[in-house]
Amino acid sequence: MSTAPTHVVVPLDGSPLASEALVHALDTYDCRVSVLNVVTPLGDSMSEGGILEPDETRLEDARERTESMIETAKRRVSDPDRRVEPVVETGDPAETIIDYVEKHGVDHVVMGGHGGDRSELARRLLGTVATAVVSEAPATVTVVR
Repeated sequence: MSTAPTHVVVPLDGSPLASEALVHALDTYDCRVSVLNVVTPLGDSMSEGGILEPDETRLEDARERTESMIETAKRRVSDPDRRVEPVVETGDPAETIIDYVEKHGVDHVVMGGHGGDRSELARRLLGTVATAVVSEAPATVTVVR
């Protein structure tokens, strides 16, 4: 028999499936919920010539998007006053999610799945980040499709 989680993390990437995952987590679990938005760092070549904003600007934009997605999801759940902790980290998405789970006592991950590389069935069904998290996270993972 499994026990109810005490800390759920929902990785957000701005997609509709990620929003659905957050709504699912808020409606299903009565515990601490953190929303994790992972910003991939830029290499020097990616930011040359102003193609992409500097990292600090991107982090602030990610914080604002995270807050906005939380507020949108809360309008769709039975208890819109639930406290949700927004978190913005920088790094490789799958590695950062797994590290966050390990370091913050997360016992359940709820995330959206996305189609990916058509050469592998699991990646096509779940997406590369979801596949890595399902394979490596030391917590239960629910993938919302």
